[in-house]
Amino acid sequence: MKKLMLFAFAMIAMACQQNKIGYVDNVKLLDDYQEKVDIEAKYKVKIEALTKKRDSISQAFQLELQEFQTKSQKMSQKSAQEEYALLQQRGQFMGQQLQQEEQQLQISSQTEMDSLVSKVRKEVKAYGEANGFTYILTGGTGGAVLYGQDPQNLTSSIVKILNDKYKK
Repeated sequence: MKKLMLFAFAMIAMACQQNKIGYVDNVKLLDDYQEKVDIEAKYKVKIEALTKKRDSISQAFQLELQEFQTKSQKMSQKSAQEEYALLQQRGQFMGQQLQQEEQQLQISSQTEMDSLVSKVRKEVKAYGEANGFTYILTGGTGGAVLYGQDPQNLTSSIVKILNDKYKK
């Protein structure tokens, strides 16, 4: 019985030694990846431009409404209602246009980020295959690794590879 237990323990120990396991802190990996930083900066600029456009259109429309209110006091009720209805319609149209631009920006941003995440996953896989890893786990917020020793942390190595490839 003791020999059987010793044999089982030896087999388990050998199996554990054959598996090379590492982990990557996904949050740090993406935060340090220059392409992600550049994508975020690009969309920040676009969002700021859209916000300025929205503010400018809103201010111009508010001025137009104020002018209408002043002018409407001298108009017949029917004419004032018709012109107000046209103003409302134009305001709704402008709001819809801005909303569509915002949605297109969100879709574009999400598409680029999805592509980036896919690229990162491929690079992690390639790194694992090239360096003989059986498993590469994910760490960081929401990751599967609660603790890992530094030698098994592959984050810096993979960030360096990704950034070097991005620079080219």
